[in-house]
Amino acid sequence: MTARFVVGIDLGTTNSALAYVDTGAAAAAVTPFPVAQVVAPGAVEDRPLLPSFLYLPGPGEQPAGALKLPWDPGRDYAAGEFARAFGSQVPTRLVASAKSWLSHPGADRKAPILPFRAPETGRKVSPLDACTRYLKHLAEAWNAAMARDVPANRLEAQDLVLTVPASFDAAARELTVEAARAAGFEHLTLLEEPQAAFYAWLDRAGDNWRQQVGVGDLVLVADVGGGTTDLTLIEVGEENGNLALTRLAVGDHLLLGGDNMDLTLAYHVAAALAKNGTKLDAGQMVQLTYACRAAKEQLFADPTLTSAPVTVLGKGRGLVSGTIKHDLPRAEAEKVLVDGFFPDCPRDAEPAKARAAGLQELGLPYVSDPAVTRHLAQFLSRQAESLASRESAAKPKKKTAPGLPSAVLFNGGVFKADPLRNRLLGVIGSWAKGVKADPARELAGADLDLAVARGAAYYGLVRRGKGVRIRGGTARAYYIGVETAAPAVPGMAPPLKALCVAPFGMEEGTEADIPGQEFGLVVGEEAEFRFLGSTVRRDDAAGTVVDDWEGQVDELAPVRTTLEAKGGGAGARQVVPVHLHSKVTPVGQLELWLFSRDGKQRWKLEFNVREGR
Repeated sequence: MTARFVVGIDLGTTNSALAYVDTGAAAAAVTPFPVAQVVAPGAVEDRPLLPSFLYLPGPGEQPAGALKLPWDPGRDYAAGEFARAFGSQVPTRLVASAKSWLSHPGADRKAPILPFRAPETGRKVSPLDACTRYLKHLAEAWNAAMARDVPANRLEAQDLVLTVPASFDAAARELTVEAARAAGFEHLTLLEEPQAAFYAWLDRAGDNWRQQVGVGDLVLVADVGGGTTDLTLIEVGEENGNLALTRLAVGDHLLLGGDNMDLTLAYHVAAALAKNGTKLDAGQMVQLTYACRAAKEQLFADPTLTSAPVTVLGKGRGLVSGTIKHDLPRAEAEKVLVDGFFPDCPRDAEPAKARAAGLQELGLPYVSDPAVTRHLAQFLSRQAESLASRESAAKPKKKTAPGLPSAVLFNGGVFKADPLRNRLLGVIGSWAKGVKADPARELAGADLDLAVARGAAYYGLVRRGKGVRIRGGTARAYYIGVETAAPAVPGMAPPLKALCVAPFGMEEGTEADIPGQEFGLVVGEEAEFRFLGSTVRRDDAAGTVVDDWEGQVDELAPVRTTLEAKGGGAGARQVVPVHLHSKVTPVGQLELWLFSRDGKQRWKLEFNVREGR
């Protein structure tokens, strides 16, 4: 039986959201879903967004029933608006940026490590658990409102489209799926967030989208959210006389976004306070960062404001008398953010690389250069060669420069600020001017808060044969490392070749045999399987072996596992001749199967599922 609703879910770093289409309604329109959540002790209200924050109170910190929800009167934590607002005053009890931690290969993402700086005796959850709780909250709010009297309308029974950053590797995507499964979601499809934003634009533009873009256009989706910067290029082509859309390239996973901006503003305000004799300690700096986030969002949301208040609790006994206040002027905030994160730079600029310290805090791996424009320049330069090889079936309407976008679609709350959008367009325009091409234009009509959820719901309709589809497939070519058979050399590991197991753009729901030679698979003892990926090698077919891969192919998180030998024993090491077969599931997960020569044994490797079969 076909589900009545198609539902788009945006699991965001800063905010999560949900939108849906009621296919049983006379007019099937994408509709945002307001999410019930605690907004003050004992008060529950509907809000368009669910802030992606968890507040984990200590014993007696909140009155009994303060965090109750209509579906859970005994709730002992808060997710959403109250968590963000009150938790900022007690940062050691506030979980933030869980989605960024979910993509951090250097962390145990299933271990209780959040809040990151909380004392060992405090309440903690894993990044996976935090993301699961956000998704469960969305499901519970939906079920309370939409399925109270109609069990068939429960969220877990609908067609769900869950978004992930385009730059998420297979491991982070797998963990996202695991969080969704833990929340009870089964009928699930993954969609890249920049594509979702573009689908939302298509939905809002209607048939008019064909008047805004034409054959030969290269659209940059610039998605700068709370925790990440996601860059995607979409080509407008022609097929059988109709416009066709293809996702050509995605950027690297950049932990760079609103979180960095909040911290920058906090340092700026702290310096101003220090000039007046007020010095903040580490705990107050965390409070100040959250306060600067609120001030920034106020300034972005209301262009008539000339300043926004920033408040931090002092160290005195009196709550009011000890409060530290500062007005953050709009002009100062915009200058700090525009010049710091969107500086003018040449087209061939590259991000600055800071020398790594010998000892580092085991926190999130933020990029060392905060300049989005320099990261964009590097992204476009890396894609230039492969983009130049593509030829349009017809000439573009405007004179465009090879490798430069002719249009930009903005996404993410950061771009609510007009000066940030204008600066990015200005920098791209200066690059185009240098080659005497037309500057990139902004695609109007973006919904910076709800675009990803709305676009995901629209994509649910596309999957049912309605609407315009963006072709894409996997955002990377995937490889597995194969150790070269060579004599041992003291102090040197055997060379590693990269064997392509999933070509760039491999579509969901498709499979591929890996042609060529057999390989020796170690079973019966723990072994490490090294996975690699590339966003620039678009022409490697399944079975292509790359000897000199450094610079174009990047290592991903390895898989360490013990694959069972024949008969289930794990004590005796064997090397079994195998051939390889890859599969991209309908959800978008990559599976690599290894079949023994006699066909009697097979094993499956996934980035998070470590079981042999």
